[in-house]
Order: sequence, then C-alpha cells, then structure tokens
Amino acid sequence: MKKLWQEIKTIAVVGLSDKPTRPSYMVAKYMQSAGFKIIPVNPQCQEILGEVCYPDLLSIPEKVDMVDVFRKSEDCLPIAKDAVQIGAQVFWMQMGVINHEAAEYAALHGLEVIMDQCLMIEHMHQS
Repeated sequence: MKKLWQEIKTIAVVGLSDKPTRPSYMVAKYMQSAGFKIIPVNPQCQEILGEVCYPDLLSIPEKVDMVDVFRKSEDCLPIAKDAVQIGAQVFWMQMGVINHEAAEYAALHGLEVIMDQCLMIEHMHQS
C-alpha cells in the first residue's frame, strides 16, 4: 500500500460532513494536513475545509485519484460507477461501508478497491 500513497494526490470525499465532530471531517482534515488535496462531495454544502464542495463526483472539474466514500453501504454502487466514469484510480469505502457489488464493479473497471477500512488509520500505519 506504500506505493498507493506516492501515487495519490487528490482525494474526493463523498459524504464529507462540515461538522468537525464527524469521522468524515476528521479523516479529511487529517489527509489534508498530510499533504493531499481534498475535494468535498456533499450537495448540502458550499465549502468544507476551505475547499469548494461539489454535489457529486461528475461535477468535479479536475482529476481525482481516489474516491473515499462516507455513505451508507447501499448507496455505493452509483458512486462506484461515477468513480469509474471520472477515471479515479482507487475506490475506498470507509470502515463499516461494505458493498460487494460496488467493489466488484470498480475492480472490473480497473480501480484498486479497499473496503471497510479507515483511510486515516491506514495512512498512519504506512507513514
């Protein structure tokens, strides 16, 4: 996984909350402080962590390397399809987010898939 951290620069966080007490906010803030560009994806917000917020992955005007998902497991398949469409390299479902159909779809389309793991914890272990 060490190679992964060298290749990833931009992380779209789907379901990123603007509330500092939420896990999505804490993980995104940590990854931002570790030097990654965070792109918030939340149709309810205009800006999170000083970054423009987008309503969905397809609205993001720049290249996204990783899609990190903080949504209910049953919401993941359309997100996986959008991740494939925007050319992401990695589809990451956070701890507790498990959707085998979404994982299979993303993997079949060439994305590295990580499921039911915390991005922040894994990064801490690798650095």
